[in-house]
Amino acid sequence: MTDQALSAPEPISARGREARNRALVRWWLYAVLVVLFALFVVGGATRLTGSGLSITEWKPIHGVIPPIGEAEWLEEFDKYRQIPQYQELNRGMSLDEFKVIFWWEWAHRLLARGVGLLVALPLAFFWLTGRLERPLKPRLLGLLALGGFQGFIGWWMVSSGLSERLFVSQYRLAIHLLIACLIFTATMLVARGLAPHSAGPARRDTQRWAGWIVVGTLFQIWLGALVAGLHAGLTYNTWPLMDGRLWPDELLTMEPAWRNFFENPKTVQFVHRLGAYLLFATAAWHAFAAWRAEPGSTHARRATLLFLLVTAQAGLGIAALLTFVHLHLALTHHAFAIVLLGFSAAHWRGTKGSYPTETRIVQAG
Repeated sequence: MTDQALSAPEPISARGREARNRALVRWWLYAVLVVLFALFVVGGATRLTGSGLSITEWKPIHGVIPPIGEAEWLEEFDKYRQIPQYQELNRGMSLDEFKVIFWWEWAHRLLARGVGLLVALPLAFFWLTGRLERPLKPRLLGLLALGGFQGFIGWWMVSSGLSERLFVSQYRLAIHLLIACLIFTATMLVARGLAPHSAGPARRDTQRWAGWIVVGTLFQIWLGALVAGLHAGLTYNTWPLMDGRLWPDELLTMEPAWRNFFENPKTVQFVHRLGAYLLFATAAWHAFAAWRAEPGSTHARRATLLFLLVTAQAGLGIAALLTFVHLHLALTHHAFAIVLLGFSAAHWRGTKGSYPTETRIVQAG
């Protein structure tokens, strides 16, 4: 038996080991995505129920333990009664009513801590046991660092509503949600890059349009955060017209003019609607172009599904608007935005194919 024959099984064994490691890392990242999605939903419920300011201190370690006994509950409640939101909006709230909003915010913070551990501990295990490919290491470290920074941003957002405002700053809320979406998107991209793909990369135009839909979805979610922060969903509750007009009054009443796009609830809702129309048109064109360029392909089918998801999300937004931001519809609209973002990121990554394996790189070298 020749030396070449003896060495032949080694690359196969290396490829098999690499495939197993990729599968482990990929399923770990999918688990992270599930918890991130739960975090988004609970965060949306926390905002919609007005619970975000119920915990007035940032205790990254001690804050895991909720109040125990009536004395501790009264102490926590007394802290809440010192802020403007209680004094001007919720004065007279009972302790039992306070507990309801407290538990929403506590659950949101607990999930945030939990996802941090879910990233950090397996990452250390995969790293120390040599299961991570070299290009993955900076990506995953970046995710961990961005998650830690997001914790600080969350407190920075909450602190804006503790002294002078009745609610948190819409600017900080939008930044907080945008960073969360970037973490979710990056996690999805890495996970899908590790997955085997049945089809090769799509045409460059298909890849480009898929990427623009990811950007458009992120931008639309950011606009939605401004709408939420300003309670702008309660301004114009008709569709497709706004107060019976295409261009309603009071869109540009603030000076300087740029403030209207961030602080005028009517303008912010108007821009959010325009963003939805643009995203809808982009998704429709992407599906049409993908079928024309690569008819019957996996990429074309996924582009069509993406368009259907955009259409469903637009319908949920309209329903929430017409019902004056009904809690269940608004929360569904919020949660489905993350579903849409995740699928758009997965679709974009799918048009590029999976990451090259280190075994292939070594053999090519």
